Amino acid sequence: MEIIEESKYIKPAGREKIYKWFLRLTQRLSERQMLAILAVIVGALAGLGTYLFEVLLHGIKDCLVNWFDVDTFHILYLIYPGIGIVLATLFVKYIVRDNISEGVTRVLYAMSSRGSRIAGHNCWTSIVGGATTIGFGGSVGPEAPIVLTGAAIGSNVGKLAKLNYRNITLLLCCGAGAAVAAIFKAPITGVVFVLEILMLDITSASVIPLLISSITATTLAIVLRGWDPIISVTLSEADAFQIKQIPLFILLGCICGAMSYYFTSANAAIGKRIGSVKKQRNRWLIGGTILGLLIFLFPALYGEGYEAFVSLMHGDKQTIFERSLFYAWKDIDWVVLIYIIATMFFKVIATATTNAAGGVGGTFAPSLFVGAFTGASLALFCQICFGWDISIATFTLVGMAGVMAGVMNAPLTSIFLIAELSNGYGLFIPLMIVACIAFAVGYYLDPDSIYTKRLRAKGELLTHDKDQSVLVFLKLEELMENDFARLREKATLGDVVSIIASARRNIFPVIDDFGHLIGIVQLDDLREDMFKHEKWGNPITSYMIQPPDRILEKEQIQEVLPRFEHNHTWMLPVVDKENRYKGFISKSRILNAYREQLVNISQ
Repeated sequence: MEIIEESKYIKPAGREKIYKWFLRLTQRLSERQMLAILAVIVGALAGLGTYLFEVLLHGIKDCLVNWFDVDTFHILYLIYPGIGIVLATLFVKYIVRDNISEGVTRVLYAMSSRGSRIAGHNCWTSIVGGATTIGFGGSVGPEAPIVLTGAAIGSNVGKLAKLNYRNITLLLCCGAGAAVAAIFKAPITGVVFVLEILMLDITSASVIPLLISSITATTLAIVLRGWDPIISVTLSEADAFQIKQIPLFILLGCICGAMSYYFTSANAAIGKRIGSVKKQRNRWLIGGTILGLLIFLFPALYGEGYEAFVSLMHGDKQTIFERSLFYAWKDIDWVVLIYIIATMFFKVIATATTNAAGGVGGTFAPSLFVGAFTGASLALFCQICFGWDISIATFTLVGMAGVMAGVMNAPLTSIFLIAELSNGYGLFIPLMIVACIAFAVGYYLDPDSIYTKRLRAKGELLTHDKDQSVLVFLKLEELMENDFARLREKATLGDVVSIIASARRNIFPVIDDFGHLIGIVQLDDLREDMFKHEKWGNPITSYMIQPPDRILEKEQIQEVLPRFEHNHTWMLPVVDKENRYKGFISKSRILNAYREQLVNISQ
């Protein structure tokens, strides 16, 4: 199913009636007023979608595991995750028939390659697929499916209102930000998340609708679920920031940066490894077995893991041992530290395995999980080894921001999220220290975030660099010109003279019998001899030169444009991997298309 396909759930006649009613309602409103109203609608729908997701997720989870005894392990941990992955995969394959995994990446892809249009089914299918995966134990986060749901709501509201690309993109971002704001009850985080990861232009015209949608979604979430956020912690005076701990926070930032690199690298490697398995049933078997064993040994890996690290940040270290084989050793400090570190590393493997095997979920919550356990590990190490009085809650919260900043390349989002979740800004200084250092270390090791790595490799990534973002919309196959007269390698000058009379170009590709490009002939190189009949028998290859470079047909415009400057030319041939001639691409054609696309985006 194409992402740009119109929603099947509203009949054309119904869409037309809604659109006419919308026009009558908004005919006296300015564009900004209309977008403000639509932002309220998108925020309310995204908040409702988030609520339905949580109801379904917790309903499944309560039925499956809440009746387990806390002091004994349970064999069903080996089975549940595999069942969830199979159910989610079958749902996607036979009902959705579209890719709904990696929600944030799908949103970025829609913005760059689909005109910000997301299929209508994403307004609900990500809820079902994500809740099924996580409810049965899939070790992924709910945020990515929720972000895709909110973005799909915004995109489809924009399509229904027949808005242009710029305003559909704005509503898409409103939906994504509202979803993040609703799940964490953190409206500022929802806005910053969009501005830092999704949006290209930061102006009052774009920020105001984002604020409106985030506030609307958060308000609805509070009405439906109460004031307590999904991760609730209140810091005491003992948890306050102390100047003397700055060296420890610098160390924590470096560790979080290294952990974020491990997170992204291991996630990519495991995904590639399991994804290379051709048969889906074998991926189920591999993924289900690995995930089941990990959750059986480390029950804290079950689902998104919020309960585990919330308990940890409250100083309740024994909770992570519940329903595990190691419950009897929960009071031994060194065992606790080793168990926490092992859980931290295995969480990345469990997350990557869940997604690679066919589950539906994201990496937002797992990055918070790994960060929480990273901060707690450092605090416990200092307590055990040196007897220092260090707040586990503080280091857990700050560690969450550090790993999240490195994994997502979003230090501001991580800072404001933890500040809002901790009901204050008392940790702002350590949050800034750790998030910035972790981001710098992670960026040095790998400049791409977990969301952008695959899109950048394909040249489909929009960035805050507007020049580069406009080039993303330009496609080589659309700009390539192929109205050049082709010459056979056995042709003579006399053969070419007759062709020149009707040729529209002054460059001629020379190809062999198999269509391979041998070289090119320029009209200027023929002028001296083309009017001398005694030279007409000369082989055309004697006038042939090699082009300064050759462009592959699947290359991205971002990579092609610098090649013109490097070779000091305005025209280059395009070939496939076997060097078969396809056409020519010109620098002037690219620049003209760039200007047109820039106008289209602005308008």
